[in-house]
Amino acid sequence: MLGNLEQTVFGEPAYPSIESKAAHLLYFVIKNHPFFDGNKRSGAFLFVDFLHKNGKLLKLDGQPLINDTGLAALALLVAESAPQQKETLIRLIMHMLQQND
Repeated sequence: MLGNLEQTVFGEPAYPSIESKAAHLLYFVIKNHPFFDGNKRSGAFLFVDFLHKNGKLLKLDGQPLINDTGLAALALLVAESAPQQKETLIRLIMHMLQQND
């Protein structure tokens, strides 16, 4: 699943930015159910870990980009969404992540 983030389409990255990769990682883990249980928790953990490893977890003022309550709400939003809403959710997550730039 993590390898999916490095896919290319006609030689170009399918997910060209850290924000795009993070948004898709959260979505894929939650919606594709790779585990019997704990997909929302695992997706949230991987999302935060990915952001941390790429220097995007904290705002410029040192505060976390998303708090625990917001992360739980975001994971539930993704989990309860219809497949047709995928692109809207990805854009929403990316927009939230780009507020730090």
